[in-house]
Amino acid sequence: MNDLPRHYEQLREEFPRYLEALEDLGQAARDAGPLEERTTNLVQLAAAAALGSEGAVHSHTRRALEAGATPQEIRHTLVVLTSTIGFPVTSAALSWVEDVIGAG
Repeated sequence: MNDLPRHYEQLREEFPRYLEALEDLGQAARDAGPLEERTTNLVQLAAAAALGSEGAVHSHTRRALEAGATPQEIRHTLVVLTSTIGFPVTSAALSWVEDVIGAG
């Protein structure tokens, strides 16, 4: 499940310090408070869905699974967004989640 997108790997090769700083910032944000890793990934998954970012939905789905979230919890995270972001956006995000869950 550690297959990173080719684009991300290319960025890492071309701008290693930049990606390292970005990853450090993400870790610092997760470490700054009491939320567990599973929960932070579900929150980030919801934000990615709201932004309509397919790549980020894939990434945070993988991370949430690795942190112990179940496929049902991941799907429910998106379903509860429906009244906030609308059914079409939620439906798209759910299809992106299935790309990852189905591949796992």
